[in-house]
Amino acid sequence: MPDRTVISKLWGVSLLWGGNYVASAYLLRDFSPILLSFSRLVVMSLFLISVALINGAMRRPTKREWLLLLFAGISGTLVNQLFYFTGLKHSTAGNAALIVALSPIATTLLSRIFLKETITWLKFAGSVTALVGVVCIVLYGGKSLGISLGDVYLLIAMLGLSVSLLFIRKLTVGMTSYEITIYSTVIGTILMSPTVGFEALNGQSHWSHQPLNWLLLIGVAVIGQGLAGFWWNRGIAVVGPSVSAMFMNIPPFVAIVVSHFVLGDEIRAAQIGGGVLILAGVAIANWKPRARPLAQSGQSAGLTQAE
Repeated sequence: MPDRTVISKLWGVSLLWGGNYVASAYLLRDFSPILLSFSRLVVMSLFLISVALINGAMRRPTKREWLLLLFAGISGTLVNQLFYFTGLKHSTAGNAALIVALSPIATTLLSRIFLKETITWLKFAGSVTALVGVVCIVLYGGKSLGISLGDVYLLIAMLGLSVSLLFIRKLTVGMTSYEITIYSTVIGTILMSPTVGFEALNGQSHWSHQPLNWLLLIGVAVIGQGLAGFWWNRGIAVVGPSVSAMFMNIPPFVAIVVSHFVLGDEIRAAQIGGGVLILAGVAIANWKPRARPLAQSGQSAGLTQAE
């Protein structure tokens, strides 16, 4: 029986990640996208570095690992965060959560292209189903028929996240997920520094003067990202990735419901329909048929099962 505490934390992670989309959309009313992204990353990096200093169990990466960490930081932090917050500024929290939910499927397809991994017919069917769901959201999820620029940016952010998982997969051979998270986040934060200056030079940088908004930003970074990330990794270690993955179906719909009541976003049929298709596609792609018993009495093979 799985540890109830771990299962409770996985539920908490699902709710926190769903709420993160809404909190980010709310903060974008008073922060410029790049400044908000960078500020959140700085707070999260400081939190992760503090944890590393307290635990002290960090080893120095090899030259090859530094290179992989650099690529993971560029794609998973720099590209993902830049396009995520810029896209969220022009889209909705619900759409953002649903599009990011496509990441497992995108990672599967990218693994086939770049890592030459095989794709079963279930993964192919799941990929097609999920892609249809994204098309529904992108084309019909707005106030009018058409492709939203914000949704395009969110798709790029999702692809950045998916590409980073390819590098992370290679890094896990010699590094723990704890080490990878800290190194890649800090590297991505450093790489994002010039973009904040560029936004300021263009006169597009602005921030909130409300202390409560800064407290919300810190809470999202430390609790919603940092602490939730540790809970998530602990859940995978205890109950396994297949059980943990089921909880990833929850955040998109948490985001849709919460953003409706907090931000006043409409709940559109295309979002619900597209979300169901995306999550169904992910479920199909990760479904593993139960192995049939090797033999049953009365079968022509004449084998019997021992008790």
